[in-house]
Amino acid sequence: MNRNLIETVMGAVVLIIAAGFLYSAYKGRNISAVSDGYEVSAMFENVSGIEIGSDVRLGGVKIGVVKSMGLDEKRYQAVLSMIIKESVAIPADSTAAIIGDGLLGSKFVAVEPGADDAMLKDGGSIEFTQSSVSLEELIGKFVFSGGGVDKEDTPAETAAPNVQAAPANDEDDELSIGF
Repeated sequence: MNRNLIETVMGAVVLIIAAGFLYSAYKGRNISAVSDGYEVSAMFENVSGIEIGSDVRLGGVKIGVVKSMGLDEKRYQAVLSMIIKESVAIPADSTAAIIGDGLLGSKFVAVEPGADDAMLKDGGSIEFTQSSVSLEELIGKFVFSGGGVDKEDTPAETAAPNVQAAPANDEDDELSIGF
């Protein structure tokens, strides 16, 4: 009976800690922190890994969040609407790319500023975009392509071509290395 009580208490503690982590993660994705900004949009071929509330960064600094995601049914592209801080002016010829925060980290929209004197306004659009790259797709291409090694080559053919054994010589046993 005493053992069942200890297991029940430990289970409750684990559930409380898990709930705390979930609450912390939810509060960390606060979209209202950038609600005083202006809205811009961008079209991408692929937005996998991006969610509502994902960061928008410029030079690694958070300047906004993804407000909504949709599909342009005429072009078959994903449309992201982003809220950018009012204090950050983005040139009209800027680019946006979806990149990952480390190898397995979350993805965010990275904005690279252009050189145009005109700035994006509320309702503006970033025209030049680069879509998300799938890690699984890259690994699959690497694995199924053989990793860049021709399958017809034998190990002897892939050895360094300039290393040759010298003919047997009674006077000295040396290797001739041609560079």
